[in-house]
Amino acid sequence: MSETVLLVGGGGREHAIARSLADSDASLYACAGNRNPGIVSISDGFETLDTTNTTAVVSYAEDVDATLAVVGPEGPLAAGVADALDDAGIYAFGPMKAEARIETDKAFQRRFMQEHDIPGCPEFETFENLEEACEYIDEYDGDLAVKPAGLTGGKGVKVIGDQVTPEEAKEYLQDSDYDRVVLEERLVGEEFTVQALVANGQLRVTPAVQDHKRAYEGDEGPNTGGMGSYSDSGLELPFMAEDDYHEAVDVLKATVGALDDYRGVLYGQFMLTANGVKVIEFNARFGDPEAMNSLPILSTDFLDVLVAAREGDDLPKLTFAPKATVCKYGVPAGYPTDPESGAKIQVDEESAGDALFFYASVDERDDGIYTTTSRSFAVVGFGDTIAEAEELAEDALSVAGEEGLHMRHDIGTEALIQRRIDHVEELRN
Repeated sequence: MSETVLLVGGGGREHAIARSLADSDASLYACAGNRNPGIVSISDGFETLDTTNTTAVVSYAEDVDATLAVVGPEGPLAAGVADALDDAGIYAFGPMKAEARIETDKAFQRRFMQEHDIPGCPEFETFENLEEACEYIDEYDGDLAVKPAGLTGGKGVKVIGDQVTPEEAKEYLQDSDYDRVVLEERLVGEEFTVQALVANGQLRVTPAVQDHKRAYEGDEGPNTGGMGSYSDSGLELPFMAEDDYHEAVDVLKATVGALDDYRGVLYGQFMLTANGVKVIEFNARFGDPEAMNSLPILSTDFLDVLVAAREGDDLPKLTFAPKATVCKYGVPAGYPTDPESGAKIQVDEESAGDALFFYASVDERDDGIYTTTSRSFAVVGFGDTIAEAEELAEDALSVAGEEGLHMRHDIGTEALIQRRIDHVEELRN
């Protein structure tokens, strides 16, 4: 049977998904609110539409006779796009709205972990009254992470003792329009991500990746959607032991076991602390940028995973090329607080050299491609070592230049990784 796959979403993550399907024996169509030139160039068709509009997505899926769908971003999942596609008889690789709450509702996420004894859950409380939340901040003996319960694009969390003072945290809540917040113990350690492909009660895991949320080098500045990430040539990162990776996988296994009929990607963001692996959060889809580290080195045909998921078969074992990866984003100057759009992007898939190039949120005009106010493009280097991969990523960024753009050049560098190693050794001692 010839497959027709509909990809929902138009960011860098979705460009990576599209590229992983482009060489498969399938027709690929895509829809997104933005016209991603990278996805357009490798798709059989592309439609610009509101991906949270379930009727519009299903209508396009039916127009192209889609037999499978992959839902990339969290917004459509929260809107129930996977449910609507399923109701139309089109298998969607992405959780139903109820299961996607593991990401879209952080209060549900923590209570779910508590109820099902999922390991790695920090101490937490949930609040619908912001004044009571402020009182809790005053009374709590220690530092807290302040998390809006809903989706904030990775930019809503404030950490007392790191980003804000207790008074600033209270002001942040009082000035917000959040209806629910989660306050939880601040986790101190090194962050890492493990992503799992899930269907039919099974999961298949990817190598660990470390994302970099802070806007500026040295992990300074406000949180972003992610400025870049790196992975090593094996399953673990340089600051991790093998047991740390398996502890994270055990958390994912316990979570999948407690979720009814979950399918799609389950992304675990973890903190390696002095007391073991703790859960920062779960996401119900591939990470962005982490998808750009994991999918290009996936040797298993991603289409085979989708078909096995739909047919109720055992998921194929995932194999990965033994390569380190370094991903670095190019974002508009001023991002994320005051981004300046309209800079012409000078680098593309041809000029990126030996690095892979991924488009994200861009404005395609007759005379070229320009930045918007969100992350614009990513380059990914590959090598036998992280240092080799980082060098290729930097070579690609040098083509892009600096005018109207901002990048974090320290991601994947020897100095940054050594700081991670030293930090974990200090914690363990």
